[in-house]
Amino acid sequence: MAPCRAAAPLLLLLLVLRPASAGLSGYFGTKSRYEEVNPHLVRDPLSLGPGAIESPPVTCAPLQLRAVLRHGTRYPTAGQVRRLGELHARLLRRPAEPAACPAAAALAAWPMWYEESLDGRLAPQGRRDMEQLARRLAARFPALFAARRRLALASSSKHRCLQSGAAFRRGLGPDLSLGGDEVEVQVNDSLMRFFDHCAKFVALVEENDAAMCQVSAFKEGPEMKKVLEKVASALCLPVEELNADLVQVAFLTCSYELAIKNVTSPWCSLFTEEDAKVLEYLNDLKQYWKRGYGYDINSRSSCILFQDIFQHLDKAVEESKSSKPISSPLIVQVGHAETLQPLLALMGFFKDKEPLLANNFARQTHRKFRSGRIVPYAANLVFVLYHCDHMNASREEYQVQMLLNERPMSFQHSNETISTYADLKDYYRDILENCHFKEECELPKVNVTAVDEL
Repeated sequence: MAPCRAAAPLLLLLLVLRPASAGLSGYFGTKSRYEEVNPHLVRDPLSLGPGAIESPPVTCAPLQLRAVLRHGTRYPTAGQVRRLGELHARLLRRPAEPAACPAAAALAAWPMWYEESLDGRLAPQGRRDMEQLARRLAARFPALFAARRRLALASSSKHRCLQSGAAFRRGLGPDLSLGGDEVEVQVNDSLMRFFDHCAKFVALVEENDAAMCQVSAFKEGPEMKKVLEKVASALCLPVEELNADLVQVAFLTCSYELAIKNVTSPWCSLFTEEDAKVLEYLNDLKQYWKRGYGYDINSRSSCILFQDIFQHLDKAVEESKSSKPISSPLIVQVGHAETLQPLLALMGFFKDKEPLLANNFARQTHRKFRSGRIVPYAANLVFVLYHCDHMNASREEYQVQMLLNERPMSFQHSNETISTYADLKDYYRDILENCHFKEECELPKVNVTAVDEL
């Protein structure tokens, strides 16, 4: 697909949301609560959901669980807090009569409680996200989480991930052979933040203005212009005083208040469901071009993590064949939406027939690539390896199940939720054998643009 060529200012595109007050929380993109993908958790945070998931035959016993988690609910980053402060200050500088401009008056009176020192740290709700996820996984796979089973726990170096790892550990109680302190979570940025270590991705996508031109174009397009005008009118501000980033931060605040405090913020009142769909698409455009299918390097940079997953599965299979105890029955790693999204793209999930572009918003109404469905807070991708005893010796002994956000995923090669391990490895053979992180991430020797190279 050919990205647009016009250079665009690097957009600090913050993610997109959907107002809680009108039941719009499903449009919050990567700032979505985990409960949006599993609504039953609102009623009972420890429920495993309606109906049991499809499981391998009773002759199959789980050998290993490998989970890659996104951290739990977090506070806004310092940059997001600054932009919110800027927007709030504008409302304070332009006092509006409550009768003439009720939304502006209500928001001017809203207490600005966010501080830059919060800077993306894990919120108390984020700790609960992780503790409850741990308890549900333990209830779903009791044999793997039994007492005295070893848990290998790793994390990104970011504080919210380390705290998420510690909270996950606490959720499991004292019986596993790992202590509960944060210092015992191993830092592994080479796997959880592979994108930082990929020079080609950093230079040609992360820091390249032109790589995000579809996002820039949509910000200036008719859909966003309409939202901008509506918000300016509601706030009784000249439209020239607002831009897409400020409108987004208002929408973000609606999402944060719901996720962190479980309240409907007055900021939500600025948006309708139609506005929310536009803002969700703006976020998804950024995710698509920066972390998804927009450029090959986005997903290819994750092959170091993909291969590591299969190396541990391989080791468990070999130990099982040799009748040895499984050395790593539980491997849990905590990263970011930016860890999971490229990995899922590498595996071919949530790929639409048509790329997400600035000019095809209407045609993408039913798109598969919706980041709030894929990587909300506390998102998790779980591989479970089973050993199966079959009367027929020719049957494959080892099978795999994959869960995304605790729901079974249908494999690409079979459209079924259980696969033989041999078939799964065969389907991904090219990535397992030919995707080499060092070579993938080397910068081209000649000076090229993202458009030329990607």
